[in-house]
Amino acid sequence: MQEPTDHVVTYRGEVVENRHQVHAAITDATGRLLYAVGDPTRLTLARSAAKPAQALAVLETGGLEQCGFNDADLALVCASHSSEDKHISRALAMLAKIPAAETDLRCGGHPAVSEAVNREWIKRDYTPTGVCNNCSGKHAGMLAGAKAIGAGFEGYHLPTHPMQVRVKRVVQELSGLDENEVKWSIDGCNLPAPALPLHNLARIYATIAAATDATSVRTKALAQIFRAMAGHPDLVGGEGRFCTKLMEAFQGGLIGKLGADGCYGIGIQASESTRRLGVEGAIGIAVKIEDGNIGILYSAVVEILEQLQIGTADMRHGLACFYRPRVLNTAGVVTGQTSNLFRIRAVR
Repeated sequence: MQEPTDHVVTYRGEVVENRHQVHAAITDATGRLLYAVGDPTRLTLARSAAKPAQALAVLETGGLEQCGFNDADLALVCASHSSEDKHISRALAMLAKIPAAETDLRCGGHPAVSEAVNREWIKRDYTPTGVCNNCSGKHAGMLAGAKAIGAGFEGYHLPTHPMQVRVKRVVQELSGLDENEVKWSIDGCNLPAPALPLHNLARIYATIAAATDATSVRTKALAQIFRAMAGHPDLVGGEGRFCTKLMEAFQGGLIGKLGADGCYGIGIQASESTRRLGVEGAIGIAVKIEDGNIGILYSAVVEILEQLQIGTADMRHGLACFYRPRVLNTAGVVTGQTSNLFRIRAVR
């Protein structure tokens, strides 16, 4: 039987155990679709991959500047952090700068993304609160934005709040879509999250990567977002996290952000790698794994970077632990493998 294309496949021994369908879109900053895997038009909930666009809406209120937030704080606004001490202490410091209280947050606590942090919390019999939420930086940013526009903290997380109305407008503008073409659902952290065609999400990331400080007010803000994320990858994710490792490996040349349930966005600045692809400017990549598997998502993202030959071999090798992971049993014995069977196709 011939293997299906556009899948990542896991084997146990020689037997196919799972097939994970891959969708991806690679565009330039104008939204021109360059390459694809699967269905690049798939309507996809960006989840936390929307955070850089949401951060732009906050930046444009002037709230971050008014509260004295720096680029490290902005990185936490864009983060899905691991709840390490540095993440929680920075979130608390951001609330103090606004000023706002932890009780103003509407995100709620949850177990940390980091297993090491969770083990420590269990030892201490610690119950995580809202500031421990992996999205607490984004929520602090929303409070700062709400204050700046005089809208108040009450209901800042609701779709009808003036801060969220601004977020919706900014996402639509960056994606190049009309209002009725972007769908909205409530995310795990209790804020609205956009759903849009995958190639439009890629366009958002390409636009961020293409921004410079030398042009309009908006592009300066987008450049600040890129600089904050690329300059503080440890705040965007955490110890051993894919987002952090990716941005560290590529040394400021790209940004990457996970979205829950198998979505990922990457913005790559213009470079020799992008020029080899026939693109003069930045490119954006958006990826969705149909069944939401995060480990498979990371493997697929690295495979896409390999096929596009983004960066150097050494840079991509820095992500080797996420690429084609082996299947291990509880005794540590290798019982299977992961194969990326999809191939990127050029779209002309």
